[in-house]
Amino acid sequence: MPLLYVTDLAYPARGRRYCDEDIFLTSRLRADFGLALCHPADAEALLPLGFDAVIVRNSGPVLHYQEAYDSFRAAALAAGTPVYNPLTGRADMAGKQYLLDLTAAGYPVIPTIDDPARLSELPQVPTYAVKPKQGADSIGLTFTATPDGPAGAVLIQPRIDFAYEVSFYFVDDAFQYALYAPDPARRWELERYDPTEADLAFARAFIDWNTLDHGIQRVDACRAPSGELLLVELEDLNPYLSLDLLPADVQNTFVAALTQSLRSFTG
Repeated sequence: MPLLYVTDLAYPARGRRYCDEDIFLTSRLRADFGLALCHPADAEALLPLGFDAVIVRNSGPVLHYQEAYDSFRAAALAAGTPVYNPLTGRADMAGKQYLLDLTAAGYPVIPTIDDPARLSELPQVPTYAVKPKQGADSIGLTFTATPDGPAGAVLIQPRIDFAYEVSFYFVDDAFQYALYAPDPARRWELERYDPTEADLAFARAFIDWNTLDHGIQRVDACRAPSGELLLVELEDLNPYLSLDLLPADVQNTFVAALTQSLRSFTG
């Protein structure tokens, strides 16, 4: 059962080592699958070699190779090659429109607009976060009291003085573990987090909304001053997993869940 494993081992992520995580994962998955690793820019050219599926892992922000990624998606869909996560994701995989859609639908998400003329629809705050609608990994993020930019090209959100950020990690629809950053200024200095039933219900609502039958998803949230959780991001393309911060038993459980998911997906 050969898999094409897409990763950018040299991507210089801030506060993280993508290569270490993918070296670990591929070393474990080799027990059950034949694997070939490639850079995201090479994935389309390797599709005709007959892999049972393509698994996209730590491949970096798509905007750095947007044309190659769009071409790969089109080729995989045309050939019927299964891609994990499936290409039907409605969240980050499809851009940032989902933040606007979830805001409009009344989900617990940081309120988001894409037109400065609609600023009155957001809570009135001293500072707003503004970032490109097609951005990723905080690229182009600015904070300002007077947001501007072309309508439809930027995302505008109130800057929230949150207590901490927390991430919930899922394989398919099964919760695996949670990590949080106690210091809001140090996003990737993470510790284990013990979620409450209310926390898990919050996270599961977004997993259910995304309707992916298979795949790895990370639900990123912040704890607002009111005490409620608000969605920051639903990562359904290539979420970094911070596996190096987990004890061996949790790593083993995650690998087992991923292996079973991939077997089901390719079988």
